[in-house]
Amino acid sequence: MWKSFLLLPAAFLLSSCLSENGEDTVNQSAPVRGLKTIVIEDVEQTTIRRFPSVLQPGSISTLSFEVAGRLDEVNLDVGQRIAKGDVLARIDTKSLVIRVESAEASLREAESLARNAAEDAERKAILLEQQVIAKSVADQSRTDAETAAARVVQAQRSLDSAEDDLSKAELTAPFDSIVNSVEVESFSNVAIGSPVATVYAADTFESSFSVSFDVVSRLTVGKKVRVRLADNPAVVLNGVVSELGARADTVSSFPVVVKLEESDPSMKAGMAIEVSIEFLVPLGEGFSLPLSVLPLDGKIDRPETRDGPGKTQVFVFNEETSTVHRRDVLVAGVRENSIIIVDGLKLGERVASAGVSFLREGQKVKLLDGQN
Repeated sequence: MWKSFLLLPAAFLLSSCLSENGEDTVNQSAPVRGLKTIVIEDVEQTTIRRFPSVLQPGSISTLSFEVAGRLDEVNLDVGQRIAKGDVLARIDTKSLVIRVESAEASLREAESLARNAAEDAERKAILLEQQVIAKSVADQSRTDAETAAARVVQAQRSLDSAEDDLSKAELTAPFDSIVNSVEVESFSNVAIGSPVATVYAADTFESSFSVSFDVVSRLTVGKKVRVRLADNPAVVLNGVVSELGARADTVSSFPVVVKLEESDPSMKAGMAIEVSIEFLVPLGEGFSLPLSVLPLDGKIDRPETRDGPGKTQVFVFNEETSTVHRRDVLVAGVRENSIIIVDGLKLGERVASAGVSFLREGQKVKLLDGQN
C-alpha cells in the first residue's frame, strides 16, 4: 500500500510534463539562447598564405690555405663571431722563409752573372769592330748575355712567388661572419685547398620551402614577403622572393627561396620561421570574418584545385524571425586571424561569431545587448 501511495506523486509530475499529444514541454519553455554576431562590412582584396621554413645563411664559404704546411695552434669555436680581416689560422713559416731567402740568393747570383755577361758582350763587340776576333765569337757572347738577363727575370719571379706564398701563411676572414664548422686540429699538416673552416655571413639570411604549382605560378622574383621568427614571434622582418624553381623537387612541389632584407640580433641559422605571402583574392574580393564563425572543428572542405576556394558553412541571423540558418560559403584563404569569404554572403548580414557549435538550423535566438 505504501508503494502505491509513493508512485502516485511521481506519475502526476510525469503527466504534467507531457502535453496532450505526448511532446516534451520542458524544451518548449527553455530560455532563448543569446547570440553574438558580427556584421559583414570589411571587404578584403588580398589573402595571406603562410609557409613554415628554416632560417639559413645567405652565404656560406669554405676557407682553405693556398699553400701547404704545418698549422700553428688553432683557436676557433663553432658559433664564434669574427670580423673581416681577423686571422683564423696560421701555417708555420719556417720553410716559407727559407724559400724566400733561397730565391733572394738565386736572384743576386743571376744578376751578377748577367752583369758579367753583359760586360763581356760589350768587350767582344769592340774587338769585333777592330777585327781582332771572329764574328761568331762576338755573337756567342751576346747570346750568353741575353740568356743571363732572362735568368734574372726568372729568378725575380721565383722570389715574388716565394714572398706571395709567405704572405698566404695567414688565413683571414673574408667578411664579418660566424664560424659554422672547424675542419682541422692544431699542429696538423694541411694541403693546398684542404678545408680549414666554414663561415657564414652574420647579417644575411634566407629560407627555402616548396609550394604547389598554383602558388609558384602566382609568384615573381622580387615579390615582397614577411618573415616571423617562430621562437620570437614579436620579430617580423621584410623579405623578398629571390629564386623560383622551374623544376619540381617532388611531384607538383616547386622550390622557392626568400632572402631577408632585414636582420635581428636574435636571429640564428637553423631557427624555425614562418613566411607570409600576400596574394590577390581569387574572385576579386571577399568579406573578412573572424575564425570563430567556423564550426568547432573548423572544417573547410577541400577545394577542387589545391589553392582554390574551399567550402564550409556559417550561421546567418534572420532579423525578421530572430532565428539562425546554415549558409554554404566559399573560403578563399586566411588573413591574420580572419577568413576571407568570397561567395555566399552579402554586405550588412549578421553572422554568428560565438558558440557556433551549439547552434542548430532554425533555432530561435536573441541578440546580446550592445549589438545594433
